[in-house]
Amino acid sequence: MSDLSDFRALLIEPNPGMRVSLHNMLNLCGISKIEHAHTAGIAARTIQAKVFDLVLCEYDLGVGQDGQQLLEDVRHHKLTPLSTIFIMVTAERGYAKVVSAAELAPSDYLLKPFTADTLLERVMKAIEKRKAFIEVYSLMEQGAIREAIAACVEGENNYPRYLIDFMRFRAELYVILGEAEEAEQLYTQVFEMRAVAWAKLGLAKTLFMQGRFDEAEGILKTLVDENDKYMDAYDWLAKTHEAAGQLPEAKDVLDTAVSVSPHAVRRLRRLGEISLRTGDIETAETVFKKVVSKAKFSEFRDPEDHLNLVSALVKKGDHDQAKSVIRDMEKNMVGLKKTAACRAISAAMVHAGTGDARLSDELDAAVLASREDIGLSTENKLGLAKSCLENDKEEAASEVIMDVMRNAGDQKMMSRAIGVFESAGKGHLGKELAQRSQKEVMELVALGVQKAKQGDFRGSLDLMASAAQKSPDNPQVVMNAALAALKCLENLGWDNKIGEQAKSLIAAAARLDPMNPRMKAIRGLYDELQKKYGITIVQNKTKK
Repeated sequence: MSDLSDFRALLIEPNPGMRVSLHNMLNLCGISKIEHAHTAGIAARTIQAKVFDLVLCEYDLGVGQDGQQLLEDVRHHKLTPLSTIFIMVTAERGYAKVVSAAELAPSDYLLKPFTADTLLERVMKAIEKRKAFIEVYSLMEQGAIREAIAACVEGENNYPRYLIDFMRFRAELYVILGEAEEAEQLYTQVFEMRAVAWAKLGLAKTLFMQGRFDEAEGILKTLVDENDKYMDAYDWLAKTHEAAGQLPEAKDVLDTAVSVSPHAVRRLRRLGEISLRTGDIETAETVFKKVVSKAKFSEFRDPEDHLNLVSALVKKGDHDQAKSVIRDMEKNMVGLKKTAACRAISAAMVHAGTGDARLSDELDAAVLASREDIGLSTENKLGLAKSCLENDKEEAASEVIMDVMRNAGDQKMMSRAIGVFESAGKGHLGKELAQRSQKEVMELVALGVQKAKQGDFRGSLDLMASAAQKSPDNPQVVMNAALAALKCLENLGWDNKIGEQAKSLIAAAARLDPMNPRMKAIRGLYDELQKKYGITIVQNKTKK
């Protein structure tokens, strides 16, 4: 038996007797460093505080989140290293339901009842695979994407049994780099070698990245026709419709997806948001009630879910229920950074519907609260600006819209921001604000370039980093801040703090605009600087 004495395990099981039984099985496997959690909430907090090699999680966790919803939070918020093994325990009668909806799949499933020998066999199988991929995991977590791609190529030769898995990783890494054509070739190659659905899905993603929405849509429709439980395909099909401006079609796809897999909070949330935008208030109300109920037990609940539910209820004319939702927000969302803004916007909506004189004060409070970088969605900022205009608060509306425009990632969003003023008969003002916001960005970039030309590289970086903080969703601003950090390193020598800052800004820019041709040059300069100053990537090789 392999030595697992240093293996750290988290056991998530609500039943005390079953916890004891599973603990004993882990002991028989040679695992002694074991911690317990009996709810998803406790588990999430424990995972955030400590690193585990293995998470053994019961699917049915009783009240609150189930195991799949917990896994969704863990993966989405990157709470565990890539090397953590996550094994889901489920009864056989629930297995089909769990697997069919498990687009975020665990490392393995264990069907109850099982023996200690079965558990050990599954753990050892997962460890063997982890050894093959540990170097790739390590490089990915350091942001060394090129090196991770090279490690995948090496892994394909050293571990032929995992060839397809390494090719999949490599394609996903090309996607991260925004190199859609390279990813497209790999996904096509994998599909020709072995007709697996995820390769076809990956191909659709690369077409989406290249703006080839019709081609992506064709592949995605085929995927959901062939497998009506392929949840990732539904999500990408909805996303493709949305990108093409086909909101009703996106809503229909998400409606179908939710009927197949009704528990994924992020999908429900997206359906609710699109339902609000398309005017389907009944669906928006139903969906956001579910989102608020399900997210209640998550460590990552969002006050905007309450705000969106209030919006649906107010549009329906149900002000009493809307007030109840606001009270629930005030009670259960205390201390979250969005709460003050969401509460004030919600209260303003209700006051507008009931003719309450406190409307003006709540709008002022909402604008004040949203000045901070709290992550309020663009959709709700646009709604706040619209409310301000409807109540003769032109200056406040302009302030909110300017924030939206500074962060506009494309012309489509800029047009929507201008549209708020156009719908109020003040389109000229919207266009003036758009020109002013674009001028601000251009002047800022010019000033940063000027400082760099004068040799004030730190001053240039401070200026651009500050701008990126104010406009975190504007790819042009973030990209220029990344470049300023790199120029600082290039001219003043390596500084670990600035190196980390550059890495973070590059990752943010790639997330905002992965297909921008400047990204390849920026990443290339970062790699060159690391080599120039002898900054080595720590590769986590293990014995074979």
